[in-house]
Amino acid sequence: MMKVAPSILSADFGNLQRDIEEICQSGCDLVHVDVMDGHFVPNLTIGPVVVSAVAACATKPLDIHLMVENNTFFVELFAPLKPEYISFHIEEEKHPHRLIQKIRSLGIKPAIVLNPHTPPEAIEYLLQDLDMVLLMSVNPGFGGQIFIDSVIKKASCLNEMRNRLNPDCLIEVDGGVNDQNIQLLKDAGVDVVVAGSYVFKHENRKTAIESLQI
Repeated sequence: MMKVAPSILSADFGNLQRDIEEICQSGCDLVHVDVMDGHFVPNLTIGPVVVSAVAACATKPLDIHLMVENNTFFVELFAPLKPEYISFHIEEEKHPHRLIQKIRSLGIKPAIVLNPHTPPEAIEYLLQDLDMVLLMSVNPGFGGQIFIDSVIKKASCLNEMRNRLNPDCLIEVDGGVNDQNIQLLKDAGVDVVVAGSYVFKHENRKTAIESLQI
């Protein structure tokens, strides 16, 4: 079954605890947290004080997605919250092997993110050391964007590489996911989807989550 990680970027931050408790009670698998620094992407989101409050009320594991410069600094900042995953962008990291080892040494599962233009081959020699690869299906920085269709082919290519090099590594897709493209993603080998607007703007969040868990 497809795992669903609602992105709290689309939640109501005035009622953040309520929204997080609702998605957890509605059967989500992970809580996706987008951390943006205003440098790597043109947006600024949340720091460890807010994320610690998220962790305190979430009954599902955290999936922290770093969209930042100076990845090591942010890994050390968020590691005490003990998320399930911390993912960082390959486009920003000069020493990815070193950072993967650091994340794992902290008891957290390491993941790498690929922007829409970055080919899967960019991480071929890293794949054996990863627990998850996150494919962006929108340009990172803002919620509510339109799904980039070419990620389907990209996910299929990554799936072939994953099956050959590290079958236990998960494939996650983030951006524009909904009930219209979920079957295509599943057929391409995707294991986890991040859904922000689709879940939080839906009139029934439980229904929205279940529609993606195919």
